Amino acid sequence: MRKIAVAVMFALIAPTALAQDHVPMYGEQSQDKTETQKADDIRAERAYQRSLGNVPDQKAVDPWGTARGDEASKKLAAPPKSVVKHSSKAKSGSAPN
Repeated sequence: MRKIAVAVMFALIAPTALAQDHVPMYGEQSQDKTETQKADDIRAERAYQRSLGNVPDQKAVDPWGTARGDEASKKLAAPPKSVVKHSSKAKSGSAPN
């Protein structure tokens, strides 16, 4: 029964694997594009660039702004200053844990 199930699985998988187009092997050179393919690529790139121009500029969104209030949102706008303390003592050896 198990052998029949494996045979059925292979029979179901084989057509999809064989339906794939040519897959380039390692080191195989890709084929040159035809003039129509090159023209299609150029048209697609131009259409993509035009579509980027249609996207409106997005302003920054603060979803929690109303929950925090105005004072908290002003504090978040300015980055906090980092405080770094430097020790003047030189450490020797390792500290016990």
